[in-house]
Amino acid sequence: MTETTKNRSPEFRLAAGAIGGLRQDLFHDAFAYRSLPPMRTGRATRLLSEGMRARARWTPHALVGLAALITVLIGLARADGAGTWSGIEIIMTGLLPAVPVVMTLVRPVGAFWMSMALTPVSATFGDEGWPWVPSMFLAHLVVLVVVAARTRPRTAAWMWVLTVLLGFVMANIGGHPFPTTAPMAVTSAFALLVVTVVQTRREAEREVTVQRTVTAVERDRRTLLEERTTIARELHDVVAHHMSVVAIQAEAAPYRVENPPPELEQAFLTIRENAVAALTELRRVLGVVRAEDYQAPDAPQPTLAELDGLLANVAEAGLVAEKTITGAARELPQGVELSAYRIIQEALSNTLRHAPGATAKVEIGYVLGGLGLRVVNGPPTGPVKPSQGAGHGITGMRERVAMLNGEMTAEPAADGGYEITVFIPVPLAQVPAQSETS
Repeated sequence: MTETTKNRSPEFRLAAGAIGGLRQDLFHDAFAYRSLPPMRTGRATRLLSEGMRARARWTPHALVGLAALITVLIGLARADGAGTWSGIEIIMTGLLPAVPVVMTLVRPVGAFWMSMALTPVSATFGDEGWPWVPSMFLAHLVVLVVVAARTRPRTAAWMWVLTVLLGFVMANIGGHPFPTTAPMAVTSAFALLVVTVVQTRREAEREVTVQRTVTAVERDRRTLLEERTTIARELHDVVAHHMSVVAIQAEAAPYRVENPPPELEQAFLTIRENAVAALTELRRVLGVVRAEDYQAPDAPQPTLAELDGLLANVAEAGLVAEKTITGAARELPQGVELSAYRIIQEALSNTLRHAPGATAKVEIGYVLGGLGLRVVNGPPTGPVKPSQGAGHGITGMRERVAMLNGEMTAEPAADGGYEITVFIPVPLAQVPAQSETS
């Protein structure tokens, strides 16, 4: 929009915008090739066979062809009724009106202009109806509906205005006592209104679907970030504890040796400085993901040694859980212990929430290459209440397992319950040394 147009009155700008829309919709590349695509198959065709469903995709093309055939038959019937059956009248009132109908399949806007141009021609050779003879009346109505369905609602409004304007001009020129302008105006207005409402509703449903998809993706992404933030907060306490121990031991180590060499003192000093620096950077980075109201736990993070307390708590809530340990139990890295405890905790919470009255089994397997977990619950025996949660417990479990390069499966059990299986690899080099007993 130029500076001169901006300085015009609102009425002028409105008129200029309307003329610009008319030019864009009906004049710009009016005869451009735009083939009608096959119809999308949805719920209405899902009961059909695959072959019938493939043919059903061409239903719009078949309907347009049927409308063209009916147009030709109407023209031939009128010519036969008048007793003329002249070749020129058959062409003008029977065959030519069907041309723009078929043309809507490939050049929709051009079909509208073709129909407008053929209206006075068919009216001149017809003996009934002015300016729209019966065959041309049906043809032009079909063209308006198909073009409106293939374009925007604004185009439908412009086509209706131009159609009424053409009918008004020809009615005054022809002087016919019963012009068909009013029937065309009313019928086309109703048809275009229905098409516009359906088109607008379809577009709104499409936008809602897109927004729901975007919302679901964003919700999953936000949930993933929240789970990772929770894991980062918990692991911060674990790593910070170990780094603090390293710093303290490095500072105290030289005093345990009488007359340590300077190189040894310098080595321990370097270790302590690096540990303190790493601890400082860790706290700075983790401070970004901490919530403002986050309070570091006073007690150490839970481990598998405290699993009996967790089972006692869920038993008070009504869930009977049986624990089974196979293999030689041993101390694992604290991050593995914490993640295993949280996974079992979340699995039992899901059982309480989604399977009231069911029993659960917790199996812990210590193998040479890592730790295996299996939590399985039976089918619910009580009424299942609608869950108020977001249903992201499984996502948190998968994040913890993925962080430790493990594997996890979560699927319904054969008896109607649910089963979660996890394997966390733990190389022997990561297993903490067992404390010596006196």
